[in-house]
Amino acid sequence: MTRALLIVDVQNDFTEGGVLGVTGGHAVAEGVTRLLAERAGDYAMVVASRDWHDAEGDNGGHFAFGGATGQPDFVDTWPPHCVAGTEGAEYDPGFDTSTVTHHVKKGQGRPAYSMFEGATDDGETVAQLLADRGIETVDVVGIATDHCVRATALDAIEHGQHVRVLLDLVAGVGVESSEAALAELAHAGAELVERA
Repeated sequence: MTRALLIVDVQNDFTEGGVLGVTGGHAVAEGVTRLLAERAGDYAMVVASRDWHDAEGDNGGHFAFGGATGQPDFVDTWPPHCVAGTEGAEYDPGFDTSTVTHHVKKGQGRPAYSMFEGATDDGETVAQLLADRGIETVDVVGIATDHCVRATALDAIEHGQHVRVLLDLVAGVGVESSEAALAELAHAGAELVERA
């Protein structure tokens, strides 16, 4: 078995009601839970990432607070979100993490979109985890299609993985930006699969 599931940022601040909540976020959380309940055994490894930003400072320019620091542009700067140890940084309650084999934190003090920029608490990167287990194919799901899902899938391709994006298990910030991200991923070699 040489397939892994990469679950990107299914967190309270990115699902409905969160600081940067996207429409369909809760549905992604519940859908990922169903996928794992039915098919966790199909995967040699299940990796879930979380944004895990520092409470102090602007996290390398990632946070904009308004006022003198300027307003967030929602491209490179964002309102504070997924601050370590807060409810917003926790996984959405609809996402059952009991079959997740590895948890990755990213963005600790700096901007980070791809889960490949993060590490486990033991310091292992996603690239190391995949290489150590001889994994050649990854399924990518999560939030947001046009930001962290896109960045994760592109990095996976760059690391030599065959990538499938499960379209029923992603949610994006904007319709047009999500369509553009998926087109970019397909052009880069990702397979876009309608259903998990």
